[in-house]
Amino acid sequence: QPRLMESGGDSVQVGGSLTLSCAASGLTAGGKCMGWFRQAPDAEREVVAVISSASGRTSYADFVKGRFTISVDGAESTMTLQMNSLKSEDSAWDYCAAVPGLGGYRCSDRLSPGTVESHGYWGQGTRVTVSS
Repeated sequence: QPRLMESGGDSVQVGGSLTLSCAASGLTAGGKCMGWFRQAPDAEREVVAVISSASGRTSYADFVKGRFTISVDGAESTMTLQMNSLKSEDSAWDYCAAVPGLGGYRCSDRLSPGTVESHGYWGQGTRVTVSS
């Protein structure tokens, strides 16, 4: 029953901005590790940004730090990725994801492709294309 669905992907020029949204439903009670991943052609899926719905703690990949902002509402119904100063290297399929939190583990360590596959949920992805 849990479901995540991304929206907001588009084609933009270098230096532009986009806001991605992830609508969540059917998530279980308790804290979650939620975040965004990206996957470029012929590349591995990699984490972009992570947030703990319980603590609000955030973590960002170095390549987006200072440019992107992740947020989630208190009901865990909507997660957002605000992307500014976009670069051509940001072109990718972007996926939202969520897994239950686990005591003793930071979400920055907890949220990974492996843990999402085993214990969490992926959205279907949304395409971001940044032209140079």
